[in-house]
Amino acid sequence: MRSLLFTLLLLFPMTAFGQRTAKPVLHGRHWVAITGKPLGATAGAAIFQKGGNAVDAACAMLAATSTMWDVLSWGGETQALIYNPHTGKVVGINALGVAPTGATADFFKEKGMKYPPEFGPLAAVTPGTPGGLMVMLAEYGTMRLADVLAPAMEMAEGYPIEAQTADRIEREKERIKQWKYSPGVFLPHLGEEREAPYAGEIFRQPDLRNTLQKLVDAEAAALAEGKTRKEAIYAAYDRFYRGDIAEELVRAVQEEGGLITMEDLANWQVHIEEPVMTTYKGIEVYKLTSWVQGPVMLQMLNMLENFDLKAMGYNSARYIHTLYQVMNRAFADRDFYYGDPYFPPEEPLEGLLSKEYAKARIRDIDPEKNDPAVKPGDPYPFQGGTNPYLEYLERWAAATPVQTDDAGFEDDFYAGTTSIEATDAEGWVVSVTPSGGWVPAVIAGRTGVGLSQRMQSFVLDPAENPFNVVEPGKRPRATLTPGMALKDGKPYLSFAVQGGDSQDQNLLQFFLNVVEFGMNVQEAAEAANINSFQLKGSFGQHESRPGRLLIQEATPPWVRKELRAMGYELRAAERTSGPINALFFDWKHGSFWGGSSHHGEDYGIAW
Repeated sequence: MRSLLFTLLLLFPMTAFGQRTAKPVLHGRHWVAITGKPLGATAGAAIFQKGGNAVDAACAMLAATSTMWDVLSWGGETQALIYNPHTGKVVGINALGVAPTGATADFFKEKGMKYPPEFGPLAAVTPGTPGGLMVMLAEYGTMRLADVLAPAMEMAEGYPIEAQTADRIEREKERIKQWKYSPGVFLPHLGEEREAPYAGEIFRQPDLRNTLQKLVDAEAAALAEGKTRKEAIYAAYDRFYRGDIAEELVRAVQEEGGLITMEDLANWQVHIEEPVMTTYKGIEVYKLTSWVQGPVMLQMLNMLENFDLKAMGYNSARYIHTLYQVMNRAFADRDFYYGDPYFPPEEPLEGLLSKEYAKARIRDIDPEKNDPAVKPGDPYPFQGGTNPYLEYLERWAAATPVQTDDAGFEDDFYAGTTSIEATDAEGWVVSVTPSGGWVPAVIAGRTGVGLSQRMQSFVLDPAENPFNVVEPGKRPRATLTPGMALKDGKPYLSFAVQGGDSQDQNLLQFFLNVVEFGMNVQEAAEAANINSFQLKGSFGQHESRPGRLLIQEATPPWVRKELRAMGYELRAAERTSGPINALFFDWKHGSFWGGSSHHGEDYGIAW
């Protein structure tokens, strides 16, 4: 009997896996709302219950999680993919802030910095999340701003803070005390042994509540003047970026020594743009373009399409090695060629996403050994051009820091965010990866708004990445990267994850888990993944760790032995999957499947 059971487990591994998910798959007929915190998902569900569409619900979840400091705040940045059922098209929302006036490479070099700082007022780009939320709502939602902000406003009045955030505040309290307005928000027990709030304590943010009220008031005044719903939302937008909210934010930033000006806020804009896309075995996969790391997943899929991954076996040594080598090639390209497409020079995306370039990139993969010296390739010939940066490319390795001290390295690598997934019966699909302004954040005066820390993702030396050198008005190349896939012209998967430089690594494996190995979204979200640390980090000092490989701790000893023989330094962890949040569209049965990883506090509600 035992022999028969063992044979069945070998023949049907996904059935066995399906019995072991920590969370059940979510099923919905009308809508699904998933995000990084249970209260945030509840906010989305409340909007759906009031008749809102998926965009309305996503905006409510964004507002709630920003208020909860779910590794982001109102001064952070928002980026999204939205499927519009009326056009059948996927659009991108680019609400990433920009470097302010005076933020030049020379400015930071004169301060003795190798990169812009990780924390403080000089780490801040202009706030993007308020604008991103209002543009999404105005253009694609159905409800008023007052409706979708109502849960967040109630939370700003006071909500029971969860242990994860409360304990993060306590750990960071000394840094928080460096800034004038931050202790008043984060440290209600200043002078006591524990200065942060306790888990379950009612956490109050009256200044933020007042700021959100000002937005609602601006909308109400515009409606009273006979403005349309859309025009009224943009009146609130103007109050944040050009009115009294902007004035207080700029005053406070400059008081703290920051650079943001009124002109920086007024000139910043949200871009609604066309995402990039590739096909993998006939499935259309969409990502945001080179101002984030999104195209890197498309590059990896183009390379992996040339391998028989299913025959290798899920997380076999050969499969892990192949993924690791492909990841490193794509991420080396990211680290050298990605930057803000609204600033010159123009990124060679046509070449980078060429199927022929992908074939060229994998030709030198050694099937038996890791290559710790992978460099960016040259995509220019694959778009009919000549690379103007060959000199930088030849000495690129020398410009890449290699980490020798592990203190804080993996924390920087996984610098977090949250993710939001929403869909509805009308057909709207929304995938968001907002971030920035995480604890510890500089609070911008009496606005209650925590400032972003995204400036650190720029470089100062063009030899590292000529496309991502800091410049006023420019967006840093961020890690934030929602994903969406269409099959047969209809939504197939929508997926996002938090975790800094690990994001597209985990999303790639989630996608392959579903497409190649037949997992459902919950199984795929919880499944054991790997992470490479060989790429160049996007935070702190931008270090890398060639050959380091994170594996799930249940990885068999014979697989570990093979990997070590290939030259890998192994690190094991209990959870390596995300946290991934995702949707699957079951067109056969007319329903939605939702997956929400067991990695953190991510949570979903469906109906």
